[in-house]
Amino acid sequence: MKTLLLLTTLAALAMAALCYESHESMESYEINPFLNRRNAHAFISPQQRWRAKAQERVRERTKPVYEINREACDDYKLCERYAMVYGYNAAYNRYFRKRRGAE
Repeated sequence: MKTLLLLTTLAALAMAALCYESHESMESYEINPFLNRRNAHAFISPQQRWRAKAQERVRERTKPVYEINREACDDYKLCERYAMVYGYNAAYNRYFRKRRGAE
C-alpha cells in the first residue's frame, strides 16, 4: 500500500512538472501571424530583393536539361499523363524526341 501511495505521489509530481504552462508557451498566441500591407516590405531590403531577382534570372538560364524537358512535358496534357505512369524521361522521349528514321 505504501508503494502504491508513493507511486501515485511521484506520478502527480511528474505530471505537474511536465504539464506546467510557462509564459514562453503563451508567446505564440500574442503575435498576430498576419501583417498589414504597409509593413510587409520590411522583411527584405531593396538590395536583397535585387539580389534575389538576379539569382532567379541566373537559375532560369542555367536549368538542367531534365528540368527543361519536364516543364515541356508539364505543358502538354498527354505527356503529363504518360509521365505519371512511366516517368518524365520516357514521356518526353515519346512525345518530343524525333524518332530515328523519321527525317
